[in-house]
Amino acid sequence: MEPLSQMNIREVQEALYKDPSPRMICACKNDPRQGVQKLAEKLLKFQQVQELEQARIQQLLVEEKKLWKQGYLLLAGVDEAGRGPLAGPVVAGACILPAKFELPGLNDSKMLTESKREKLFIQIQKQAIDYAVGSAEPAEIDALNILQATKLAMKRSIEGLTIRPHHLLIDALNLTDVQIPQLPLIGGDRISASIAAASILAKVTRDRLMVQLHSLYPEYSFSKNKGYGTSDHMQVLKRLGPCPLHRKSFAPVKQETSIS
Repeated sequence: MEPLSQMNIREVQEALYKDPSPRMICACKNDPRQGVQKLAEKLLKFQQVQELEQARIQQLLVEEKKLWKQGYLLLAGVDEAGRGPLAGPVVAGACILPAKFELPGLNDSKMLTESKREKLFIQIQKQAIDYAVGSAEPAEIDALNILQATKLAMKRSIEGLTIRPHHLLIDALNLTDVQIPQLPLIGGDRISASIAAASILAKVTRDRLMVQLHSLYPEYSFSKNKGYGTSDHMQVLKRLGPCPLHRKSFAPVKQETSIS
């Protein structure tokens, strides 16, 4: 490679891209040109951000590493989306991640923007060893209660996997009728990479479904509120009463049903 002094800024940038080593960065920092120095500073900041993100991801794998050491190599994270809404199904995701993956920004789905969730949703599908989603419909929620319906959706997501996991990491719940070793983790979507990935699969799947269901009952604006009890949703519910997608056992819906 020719000396830095004989390269223009664009050539230095290309050289840094090919060789982002400490030696190369140091040479750029000592270059008299401010433009070259700024390139080195920018690359250093990028590397620092990358290191912090890698450390954060490793922290999300603490529980997984414990189980891997015990010989449980295929771990499925399990989480749900949609326990709180007044309408629509509760959806669960199950996801088996490989030991090494590239999912920058992976986190609890509730901590992410919609665009970031959508991006990670695609990346998780590409990189996961296996994944599946399951759901419980409003009628099942009304018949069972939301907790039992959530467990049913989780069970269905696990049963949807083509590979049987050796162990489950589940957000907060214990699935007594699933005969696979499991570890419930309170706040699991924030402390386990596998559960965080499952939470994104569940959330994006449910949001997309509510957008589709909007066309059946456009008055309720499900594409916007996703079935949650927003003020606009409540106003329409008071005016029109519930539709077949509403959870009639939920107090705000039950109240409007009795009134109508």
